[in-house]
Amino acid sequence: VPARLASARRDLLRVRVTYDVCVYGGIAGGVTAAVAAARQGKTVVLVNPGRHLGGLTSGGLGATDIGNEAVVGGLARDVYRRIGRAYGRDEVFRFEPHVAERVFETLSAEAHLSVVPGRRVTAVRAAGGRISSLQLDDGGAIEARAFIDSSYEGDVMALAGVRYAVGREPVAQYGESLNGVRAETPHHQFEAPVDPFVTSGDPRNGLLPCVQDEAPGEAGRGDGHIQAYNFRLCLTRAAGNRRPLDPPSAYDPRRYEILGRYFAALVAAGRSPRFSDFFLIVEMPNGKTDFNNRGGFSTDHIGANWEYPDGDHATRDRIWRDHESYTRGIFHFLRTDPRVPANVRREAEAWGLCRDEFPDTGGWPHQLYVREGRRMLGRYVVTQADCQGARRADDAVGMGAYTMDSHNIRRIVHPDGPARPGALRNEGDVQIGVAPYPISYRAITPRAEECRNLLVPVCLSATHIAHGSIRMEPVFMVLGESAGVAACRALDAGKDVQEVDVAALQRDLRQMGQILEFTPPTGPREWAHHYHIYESETSS
Repeated sequence: VPARLASARRDLLRVRVTYDVCVYGGIAGGVTAAVAAARQGKTVVLVNPGRHLGGLTSGGLGATDIGNEAVVGGLARDVYRRIGRAYGRDEVFRFEPHVAERVFETLSAEAHLSVVPGRRVTAVRAAGGRISSLQLDDGGAIEARAFIDSSYEGDVMALAGVRYAVGREPVAQYGESLNGVRAETPHHQFEAPVDPFVTSGDPRNGLLPCVQDEAPGEAGRGDGHIQAYNFRLCLTRAAGNRRPLDPPSAYDPRRYEILGRYFAALVAAGRSPRFSDFFLIVEMPNGKTDFNNRGGFSTDHIGANWEYPDGDHATRDRIWRDHESYTRGIFHFLRTDPRVPANVRREAEAWGLCRDEFPDTGGWPHQLYVREGRRMLGRYVVTQADCQGARRADDAVGMGAYTMDSHNIRRIVHPDGPARPGALRNEGDVQIGVAPYPISYRAITPRAEECRNLLVPVCLSATHIAHGSIRMEPVFMVLGESAGVAACRALDAGKDVQEVDVAALQRDLRQMGQILEFTPPTGPREWAHHYHIYESETSS
């Protein structure tokens, strides 16, 4: 059956068919966009650069980052309810990757989507401000009347000539106190001084690996840098399901010299390091976990992703492989380096990949956590003011609710750092809570002069710090569904996406169970039920 399906999908690329809607990107938000459009009676094709549906939701991020579950409605809520049924519960927000992937496959099958897997866009054909087709890397083309770019990378948007930003804006650009270079970075920081030079105390031989050769710079200035990526690992200690987490083929312990020196510094300071000091470990069903970054040196590969947003496919593949090699190497270092305390080495030995997860990649997640890439410069730019309630859009098509959350962006030598002058310092982490806020329809639509039949619900129009709050999988699913319905409304009316009747769209979305406004709970019990508060170190 899979072989016949693959053959049929290849045939789709050879037969000239014009779809009503083409969705590019098979992540969770792409599936909800495509399903929403199909449920409106439109012919829909979902072009997926990967070979698995669900993106991060099925790619290791089982500990869903919500902020406030009360604002998750529509298809997004249905996803978590379907996952819940697999566990005999009403709904579940912590789950195994393969369970989530089955849900997305079922949704796409129910909607009779045409799914084209493993194809990347290489060019966009457009005329008169309207996209007519996507050119794919195998020479095929997909024609449609409306397009939705639901990829983490925003490739269709960029190839269509829609303007976008990459990196941090300066504080002054939008009046955002949390944007730009940070004067202080208190979280996920080194808790003992670590010398950054190859020869300790001697800068003449250069810096250690995993350190960027940049000056701290003026606080609040902008740059082209983005927050760190990592893999969300699904690991287990259950002997019957554990498979080895092998080192990379070209393991070099010098790559982790910072980590070795950090252990030595912690022990010298009288600290007793634990394995969990270096990983945020959230339990999943059936003895599995979601491993995330924690502390000064962990799975976040700081500074190694700056080329990714505008990189070609070869560049991104290299960065992807480098992140896997880096992460595998951390675990091997923790198991083998004599500077690692014995208790940490023992626990590192106990963990392994899961035999029943990601079988076609040897247990390794099929999705890199692309936390930040391109961000469209659309008709409305969501900023810190929106997240903190100082400005409120009246054309909401979804709500954000998670902390303004940026992981570290640089690891640099701080000449006057608080730990010790000349020691290592991570820079860029921000974690500031928010109350639920509306996300404007104008933020997912380009300017009309740039493209009139494209919606962008993932690489939407937001600043670095605002995107850090929006960039959660439930929000992408919500915005994906809204984009799918909006595309259909534009087609039905024969109008551009910028001309959609937003009030009518909002009525439709509410009827589908979408949440477009939020009334705070009145009592502590209601608050505890609806609002999920996470410690700062549980950031996504």
